[in-house]
Amino acid sequence: MHSITHIIFDMDGLLLDTEPFYTEAHKILAARYGKIFDWSVKSKMIGLPSQSSARIMIDALQLPLSVEEYLEMRAPLLEELFPQSEPMPGAVQLTRRFHRLAIPLAVATSSTRHHFNLKSSRHKEWFEIFNFVITGDDPAIKKGKPNPDIFLLAARMFQASPEYCLVFEDSPAGIEAARAAGMNTVAVPDPHMSDKDFGSAHQIIRSLKDFDFSYWEFRSDRDQSSESK
Repeated sequence: MHSITHIIFDMDGLLLDTEPFYTEAHKILAARYGKIFDWSVKSKMIGLPSQSSARIMIDALQLPLSVEEYLEMRAPLLEELFPQSEPMPGAVQLTRRFHRLAIPLAVATSSTRHHFNLKSSRHKEWFEIFNFVITGDDPAIKKGKPNPDIFLLAARMFQASPEYCLVFEDSPAGIEAARAAGMNTVAVPDPHMSDKDFGSAHQIIRSLKDFDFSYWEFRSDRDQSSESK
């Protein structure tokens, strides 16, 4: 196993507790058409770009809408909810610990830049510890998760080899994307999801509070700087 030199975090449902907002918005829109949005649909949508998740929602519930129409109807509901976002348990503590260890951090989220700004609006000081944030609407990303584009872009921005990167993800699509990028992975599944859905992850934990540092070998920026002298 390679020493980990850089760490990449997904955001929704991992760093910030935003999934209930998406669930509420989907339920409201489904109800307008006499449909019920439940876990059988949501489980297929977690971690995907908005266009892909909307297509799944429309097809599963047979809604008489295009993807664009659905997203347009959903937008005002989410805009009102997103600024209420709070950190997931253990997220602030773990990321700040990595930061104190001088390990470079990044966020790689399928959210748009606008939505990221809304979700993080009350937590700007915390997100300043990340070296950069990549959002799903970055023009360099040709295909969203489960494709590896967003993680390969993060590696390029870090100027790091993928095999030295560790990715934290809460969705099977995210884990698949990180593995396809050649990176190490830690899955933190939604409580409704089974470990079986994350069989390709290198490590599975149920909360960021449970992360075991002894499972991995880390090498900080300070270590790398001293080696290069």
